[in-house]
Amino acid sequence: MFAEGHSKPNFVFSVPFHYNARAAMSIHLSVVIPTYNKATRIAASLDAVAAYLAAKPFGTEIVVVDDGSADGTADAARAALARRGPFQVIRRDHNLGKGASVREGVLAAAGEIILFCDDDLSTPIDELDKALAALEAGADVVIGSRAHPDAEIRVRQRRPREWMGKAFNLLVRLFVLRGYRDTQCGFKAFRREAAHDIFSRLETAGFGFDVEVLVLCRDLGYLVVEIPVVWCDARPSRLRMFKGSWGMLRDLRRIRRQARLDARLRAGSR
Repeated sequence: MFAEGHSKPNFVFSVPFHYNARAAMSIHLSVVIPTYNKATRIAASLDAVAAYLAAKPFGTEIVVVDDGSADGTADAARAALARRGPFQVIRRDHNLGKGASVREGVLAAAGEIILFCDDDLSTPIDELDKALAALEAGADVVIGSRAHPDAEIRVRQRRPREWMGKAFNLLVRLFVLRGYRDTQCGFKAFRREAAHDIFSRLETAGFGFDVEVLVLCRDLGYLVVEIPVVWCDARPSRLRMFKGSWGMLRDLRRIRRQARLDARLRAGSR
């Protein structure tokens, strides 16, 4: 169930090549990639992810969630993955937002470890080695951070977007959630149990969903580890930047209101 008038998403599921119940039982790692109108670019990202996963000594899958693209992105993804091993391509009939896409992809994933990452691989997929090590060391959730002292920023965001991102993170720390340098990096890995517990409760359909994910981690008691990552900015357009930022502020207001309500309910039940 998504907040503020969003209806439940309507999906058309592809028939994945080489994907069956037996394959699903052997999958250790799932990589979830939300995407929208990237028909000309998605193949390169999927090729890089598939090549990385092919070198792993355990079963893996790629889960692509197309958020209602109008340019054939889902077809391009299926073509790119046709002989790459287990995969799922989930196509939504209508655009609902990144949070909705990640939620559906995570809940559809078969792996014991589930990563979601951006479709442009702004954080290169081989940074997952760091996340796997942190999960092996005991973390329930691992989040990439561009603000970590050891992060490597190879291509910086444009200054207006970087300033807006810092302002948003400041608002998050002041009014919703403290303790994280970077809540918005699109590179987060979860143990399966934690992922399903968190994303089955997620209500934020838009770009502010990362904050709600971390609020749920806090409230549910999951151990979150922040790791430094390599980052290469993909240079989004100015129009999308401002439109997305306004939506994130609305999401932040609702998440703050819900978090305060949940805190009062917990206090009243003691």
